[in-house]
Amino acid sequence: MQRISIPISGIRRLSVTSLSTSSSASNRVTLADQHRLLKQVVESCKSPTNSKCVLQAHAHIFKLGYGTHPTLLASIVTSYRRCNLSHIARRLLTWFLSSSPNVSNTNLIIESLMINGESGLANKVLRKASDRNVITWNLMIGGYVRNAQYEEALRTLKDMISFSDIKPNKFTFASGLAACARLGDLHHAKWVHSLMSGVEFNNNPILCTALVDVYAKCGDIETSKEVFYGVQRDDVSVWNAMITGFATHGLAKEAIRVFSEMKHVSPDSITFLGMLTACSHCGLLEEGKRYFDMMSERYSIEPKLEHYGAMVDLLGRAGKVKEAYELIESMPVEPDLVIWRSLLSSSRTYKNPEVAETAIRNLSKARSGDYVLLSNIYSSTKKWESAQKVRELMKQKGIRKAKGKSWVELGGVIHRFKAGDTSHRETKDIYKLLEELMQRTKSRGFVPDTGLVLMDVSEEEKEENLNYHSEKLALAYGILKSSPGSEVRIQKNIRMCSDCHNWVKSVAKLLNRVIIIRDRIRFHRFEDGLCSCKDYW
Repeated sequence: MQRISIPISGIRRLSVTSLSTSSSASNRVTLADQHRLLKQVVESCKSPTNSKCVLQAHAHIFKLGYGTHPTLLASIVTSYRRCNLSHIARRLLTWFLSSSPNVSNTNLIIESLMINGESGLANKVLRKASDRNVITWNLMIGGYVRNAQYEEALRTLKDMISFSDIKPNKFTFASGLAACARLGDLHHAKWVHSLMSGVEFNNNPILCTALVDVYAKCGDIETSKEVFYGVQRDDVSVWNAMITGFATHGLAKEAIRVFSEMKHVSPDSITFLGMLTACSHCGLLEEGKRYFDMMSERYSIEPKLEHYGAMVDLLGRAGKVKEAYELIESMPVEPDLVIWRSLLSSSRTYKNPEVAETAIRNLSKARSGDYVLLSNIYSSTKKWESAQKVRELMKQKGIRKAKGKSWVELGGVIHRFKAGDTSHRETKDIYKLLEELMQRTKSRGFVPDTGLVLMDVSEEEKEENLNYHSEKLALAYGILKSSPGSEVRIQKNIRMCSDCHNWVKSVAKLLNRVIIIRDRIRFHRFEDGLCSCKDYW
């Protein structure tokens, strides 16, 4: 047997045994084994300091005859990129494409590049490939979605429709709808739905679920409901999408009604998670407890970690902070970071620094938001010294506060904003309108909640800090560019603060507009000075 040793830059040495010419099966390494070991070697070379390693590994792979194997080639290309040898990666891809690979090999390399996060290189393969099929396009669109490049996914779908004769299938549509749902892009959701007009999807639970889900996540809960009642509902996933949609919109009574209609479909663990979330968002404490007990007592579904998390959230939002902590202590499963963060958040809302400190101690991998919450709890109770210590600890650990971002979609184009943003080409007009709205809402009784700016500074400075939050800028631009009386829909990556929440209520009443904002937690529908969350979020 020939043994080939492949060094890995001072980390370890891995020996790969090539195929023996011996007829003894017991002494032979299979092709699958060899492929797996070679892939491990290449994977271990993905570091800027391992350029020599990847060159050696590539040479050995070529000698063994695996130089054109798509998945290995994709791993080698990725390793060259990570080792700052992009010129070699590009040449290798060009060489591969010049050999006119068949569509199966093209698809394999695109899939592997997307798994490795190399969407740019995968796109290069797509553009230069001589042969493509619907799978090729689906791998690109689905790969973009998995890599959180949702706008690229939709651009690629448009290219597929415009520049190829290949028709999209159910997997194409599912990925396109998923991209729209992540962006909250109602314009493109309707476009993808229109592409499905000639496709029979009513009996396809994946597409039915995706349609119900996308309209709910884009803020159009009424269309979501219309789709739900217009399709086959034999699969529990369709019911789950509708219940979860109502939950995120704070429509607990609607969620309860839909649950009661599940006569011929048994609920599963996801159904109950949706019900608990709906109850949590609307403060329905007793109903939430009833559904939690119903899981095991009636349906023999053992609560999982996420169900306990939803109950902790329900109790915490209802002000039962101590009871929430007691539930964590009695749980049969180990609480995760999400549960401790939920407890930390409710501790802030109800100003309970003792429980907050307990939560922080159990957050072994605390993020910036966790420290900010604790600092805010101290500040809101005027414990400036304790708040300062937390801020200093953040500084020592190099932890920075996560920045809020908001975006608004207008005419198929997404406009993004961050707090104090001045990068938009229409910044001057946005700030002018924002200042005007601030003055007009104040004249109608709006008072900025300067207590949220938890620093020992003047009231004027605090108010200025609040005025330019990302959702306010996004709303100002949405109003600037939309016609009077039309709805404005905004997405936000973190929870909306109460000052912005109160201000948007004032703007909705002032302009007689419906404003829909999706933050990290739920949807808020503002109309006539009120919000659908009833100030409970």
